[in-house]
Parts: sequence; structure tokens; C-alpha cells
Amino acid sequence: MLEKYTMLFETHKAALLLIDLQYGFCSPDGHTGKKVDVSGFASVLRSAERLSSSARKAGMPIIFTTMAFSPDYKDGGLTTSDLRPNIPIENALRADNQDSEIMPVLKIESQDILIKKQRYSVMIKTSLPEILEQRNIECLVVGGVTTSMCVESSVRDLAMMDYKVFVIPECCGDIRQDFHDRSMELFSKAFGRVVNENEMISTIEEGEKTFPHIDF
Repeated sequence: MLEKYTMLFETHKAALLLIDLQYGFCSPDGHTGKKVDVSGFASVLRSAERLSSSARKAGMPIIFTTMAFSPDYKDGGLTTSDLRPNIPIENALRADNQDSEIMPVLKIESQDILIKKQRYSVMIKTSLPEILEQRNIECLVVGGVTTSMCVESSVRDLAMMDYKVFVIPECCGDIRQDFHDRSMELFSKAFGRVVNENEMISTIEEGEKTFPHIDF
């Protein structure tokens, strides 16, 4: 019976949200890339390029986020003092160094929105809630890294604040495939809809579409 319950996507009420596609996480020379293999994030960036192109053609706002701390890390709270104390120790993800810059392949334009955040979720201690309200945004097309941390934290908060969330699996990446897969399963069942890239691009072009609920 639950398959009859649908979530409506409307292009004119939507924005593309690309989370932390920055040097610090996506480049082999960045904070994460110096420790683990991030070569798999190259396909995420290509997906983000294609989605950005589609969104621009449709007039959808594009919102980029970057994890960017002050040089003294005082804006990091527990994130940098207790949860991830390695970040300040390694002098990583500072707003004044390359770690915080969006990967150049994405080519941010003047009308795009760039939000610097200091928590996993972009809805915490940033201007995004106000921006979404001012622009009457109801639907978020979401991609970014890593799936199980900053993307998942943001998706959960967006859903709990009554935004319709549409996560694109090809546009998300994680350092472990099982982390990514588990988050996608949760997204589809409890926090929004998981929609493949090609279907979302077609939907953006068409203007609207309903997506069914998938129950546990």
C-alpha cells in the first residue's frame, strides 16, 4: 500500500546542493587524500559537473559548501576539539588554505552560493536555512562527500526541517563503499528519495515528477 505515497519534485522550487567537493577531501594532495585513496571521487566530480550544467540551464540555484575553519580553529567547537582533534593538529581544512577551495573542475559562477561550514551538517550554524526560506526552496538535489558524514548529517537535518531531499548516488562518495551503501539505504527509506543521475537530469528538464516511497 505504501507505494502510492509519493514525493513531488518541482524544478522551480528546487536547488542543487553540492557538499564539500573541495581540495581537502577530493584531491590526492588534500587533507583526506594524503591518508586514503580518493581517486574514486573523480567520478563524483564528473557527476556534479553534469548536474550543475542541468541546474544552470533550468535556472536552479546551485549551492556549494566547504568545510572551512578559522586559522585558530576557535569556530570548530567540539568538532575540532573532541570529535576530530586531528584536524587542527594537522593544520587541515583552514579557510585560508587550499584545503577549503572547491575543486576547480566545478567552475563556480558569480550567481552560485558558497557556504563555509564548521559542522558536518550544512544546516548548523550557517546561513543556509535563511537562504532556503528567502528563495522559497522546497526541494534539494543533493550530492557530495563523504556520504556517511557530511552528506548524511545534512540530509537528515534537511528532512527533519521538512525539505524534500533527492540524493544522487553517482554524485556522492565515501572512503568505504559499505558506508556509502548503508547511507543510501537509509536515505531512501527514511529521509527522502534516492534518484539516479540520469533520471534526475530528465526530471529537472521536464519540470516535475513524483517519486514513490520505499518502506523498510
